[in-house]
Amino acid sequence: MGDFIEFLYSRFLLSDGVSIDTRTLEKDNLFFAINGPNFNANEFAEEALKKGASYAVVDDKKYVTNERIIHAKDGLEALQELAKFHRDRFKRPVLGITGSNGKTTTKELVARVLSQRYIIHATKGNYNNHIGVPLTLLHIHPQVEIAIIEMGANHVGEIGSYCEIARPTHGLITNIGRAHTETFGGIEGVIRGKSELFDFLRKNGGTPFINMSDSVLSNMSKRFDSPVTFPPKEFKLLNSSPFLKVQLGEQQRETNVAGRYNFSNMAAAVAIGRHFSISDDLILDAISSYESDNARSQIIKKGSITIILDAYNANPDSMKVALDNLAEQGKNTLAILGDMNELENPDDQHSEVLEHARKLGIKHVMTVGEKIGKVANPNFHYENKDDLTKELSKMNFSNSTVLLKASRSIKLETILNAFT
Repeated sequence: MGDFIEFLYSRFLLSDGVSIDTRTLEKDNLFFAINGPNFNANEFAEEALKKGASYAVVDDKKYVTNERIIHAKDGLEALQELAKFHRDRFKRPVLGITGSNGKTTTKELVARVLSQRYIIHATKGNYNNHIGVPLTLLHIHPQVEIAIIEMGANHVGEIGSYCEIARPTHGLITNIGRAHTETFGGIEGVIRGKSELFDFLRKNGGTPFINMSDSVLSNMSKRFDSPVTFPPKEFKLLNSSPFLKVQLGEQQRETNVAGRYNFSNMAAAVAIGRHFSISDDLILDAISSYESDNARSQIIKKGSITIILDAYNANPDSMKVALDNLAEQGKNTLAILGDMNELENPDDQHSEVLEHARKLGIKHVMTVGEKIGKVANPNFHYENKDDLTKELSKMNFSNSTVLLKASRSIKLETILNAFT
């Protein structure tokens, strides 16, 4: 495929970015027809050219109807190989970030810190899969000084495959937890899968940032001669109700981030910032200016109601720390919890979360979804969001703190209008 990728790269250099979606395609993009389970993307090649694409790449010869449509044996493989070819020409640091919880928040904090001194390019949103990783790499322009690549996974071997494309020089695993245990084959599979990032760094002389507050990760530090460990002892959490207040050295800052569990994500940003010679005051400025707006520990105020919207993803570990945080907010609290997906023994895992809420003394817990419904209190369980919303509309939430937490499939953010 070498000669073909070199040819494709010559066309990439004549283009302005890469697109896989004609709905968001911009002028002079190089369009890749990446087929989905329910559509043939090759059918959109002509439309892409009409909308201004410089070239289109298809994997079916019958769609090669003019000289600006390029045939590849496999569109996805061509995208990934092109990204790898482009990455190999980038001679500056590439930071890979993975972990069971907090990847995207940590990536955003790290990006904000590093941008205090460097021109950075980071994964947008959670474009962290087999398509998102190569797309992120292909949008690295020549002025970029540090690239930040988020890597998500739900099975063993996935992070390793992304490392072969992104070839990180530095890497961070936020933590190891019980996320996607069904598809990873248990917690041991999670450990093997996530540690593929550190395995790549060890084999290629890279630099790991290791969270020593995570017992599994701290043990991995023994594999390296000179790992960068965190949290630094000078970085302290002063308060977490509702937002974190932190101290680094003698300096203190109020942040716009909720949840004690986010302290380790901030600590990672501190360690990485210091490693790249950014001063403590600039690091704190960056951290304190960050405000979540992506349904991850997002604080929404509606009059006297405080809503903690943490509905982008969920697993037993992230559920429990979110409940810990809710319990710290006072007595007038409500937890609305939904299904957690891709778990081994889901009944046991959902029961564990509900029992944790009971032990914390959270009196008001409402649930929605088929999986959690099997073990929830039937008096406060709702099969769907419509029934839940109707019940919420009858309730008074004045001076309350409400947690919304579930896996992405539940889309709990859609019930926000029920709170008045």
